[in-house]
Amino acid sequence: MKTFNTLYEIVRNSIENFSSRIAFSMLGGEDVSYKEVGERIEKVQEMLLDAGVGAGDKVAILSSSMPNWGVSYFAVTTAGMIAVPILPDFTSNELDLIIEHSEAKAILVSDKLYAKLSKEVIEKLNIVIRTKGLNAIVKHVSERAEKRIPQPEDTAAIIYTSGTTSKPKGVMLTHRAISMQLTVIPPLFDYNQEDVLLSILPLSHTYECTLGMIYPFSRGAHIYYMDRPPVASALMPALQEVRPTVIASVPLIMEKVYRSKVRPTFEKNALLRTLYGWSPTRKLLHKVAGKKLKALFGGRMRFFAIGGAKFDSEAERFLKEAGFPYGIGYGLTETAPLLAGAVGKMVRIGSTGPALQGVELRLDNVNPATGQGEIVAKTPCCMSGYYKNEEATKDAFTADGWFRTGDLGYIAKDGWVFIKGRLKNMIVGPSGENIYPEDIEEVLNSNPVVAESVVTEENGKLVALVHFDMAALEARYEELKKLLADSKDQLGQKYAESKEQLEKKMDEVKRELLTYVNNKVNRFSQITKVIDNGCEFEKTPTKKIRRFVYEQRAKNGFVPDSNLA
Repeated sequence: MKTFNTLYEIVRNSIENFSSRIAFSMLGGEDVSYKEVGERIEKVQEMLLDAGVGAGDKVAILSSSMPNWGVSYFAVTTAGMIAVPILPDFTSNELDLIIEHSEAKAILVSDKLYAKLSKEVIEKLNIVIRTKGLNAIVKHVSERAEKRIPQPEDTAAIIYTSGTTSKPKGVMLTHRAISMQLTVIPPLFDYNQEDVLLSILPLSHTYECTLGMIYPFSRGAHIYYMDRPPVASALMPALQEVRPTVIASVPLIMEKVYRSKVRPTFEKNALLRTLYGWSPTRKLLHKVAGKKLKALFGGRMRFFAIGGAKFDSEAERFLKEAGFPYGIGYGLTETAPLLAGAVGKMVRIGSTGPALQGVELRLDNVNPATGQGEIVAKTPCCMSGYYKNEEATKDAFTADGWFRTGDLGYIAKDGWVFIKGRLKNMIVGPSGENIYPEDIEEVLNSNPVVAESVVTEENGKLVALVHFDMAALEARYEELKKLLADSKDQLGQKYAESKEQLEKKMDEVKRELLTYVNNKVNRFSQITKVIDNGCEFEKTPTKKIRRFVYEQRAKNGFVPDSNLA
């Protein structure tokens, strides 16, 4: 296996060896060969250089997923410039702050996202390039800059984290750190020229950028992009058309498939519920459902990568018993990203697998009572630091130079890693107990009427903020169907009465859920109240709940439910 030290080496090797093969395709649109990728790279570089943007300068990439996203990223990084991929779901204010903080001199932007940029930011940029057609929208500077072949320790990208617990920070990744992922990952799963990928996550996230673009590009694989978000109505037809062999995903997508498509099938009548409750028949039912799921995904799937957040154990058990070809990965933006993983028969439910080749993991500040501590890592793929944030950089490393992941967990004697939750999320109980809200949320989410949840602290007590699955509620509580319909009928007294009845019924549902959860968790993890969030939780672009939003709400005191009708 060839070792690469820079993105320049990776790109040059792929263009030379796979020139006639298709690299990128837009679903229902253009196909771009590896040779054409090289030609487009040169075009983008020339525009940037002619606008005074040269080696060492930062270039922002704010674009929806498309073939030219990869072209843009490779054009910037192989010219010795520094790419600043920006998640599309950042607010306009966040975008302006990131561009200003990164000191970007140029931006490659897709049409819809261009409108999110302020005039003040645009005026400060040397050039604005449209990703769709690779033409200049705005050009303020006309002077020739120089490019250079990047070196392994040069910064290749500054990636601003999506901010689940705090404001975004700019993670600096060198060419060597990113390139070494191509050495770390293959022993876990190796792509080849015959692989066809369907990209469904934002390319500006390290997980998708590395596993879904750079790595397959280095192997001569073929990557498809969608022009719409991967909701069921768009994803299902795409799967049948592309028939992918590989997909990189976050847990939420497969959890939704399980909860909306699989589990209801086994709960629709008393006989199936009984059979499903018995292990041998459950496994048999899962195998049958697994065959249907494989067909739903196009029938060629050989690797469905899941990472980015903790995976619900019930949904994972289904995939394993169904024989679905999935793998679990663990990592962070700061580690480019992968640290640990497991695929196929080696997967253990609840574990992220062992450390990958070349990576070392250990526990710091271990609790002797639980054997749990903070996971710290030593990896050739680690960041060089946070851009213009020396204090945060210092805090991110131990005294002996290991990266502090911020994740709490334990490592089995054979090296398998089990994540309990985020250090920042851990709640200390009244008697000093370590309470992991993620564990309680997993129990909450296992209830059919719950779509998603957040457990936090309010006045020293555990509370559960819940987004209810209204379709499941209607199916389970027949009278809710009529109450919900009546409550939407804005007809004076009838509306008021039905709304009151609905609120009473929802109070009953909450009490039932409270009992359900507290019967399944230990004494100090029991919740005292269930609060209806009324809508989906605010999420990062990689579909992780922005916990700090709801933790802040708890500190300020939750407002009464307001979206029942």
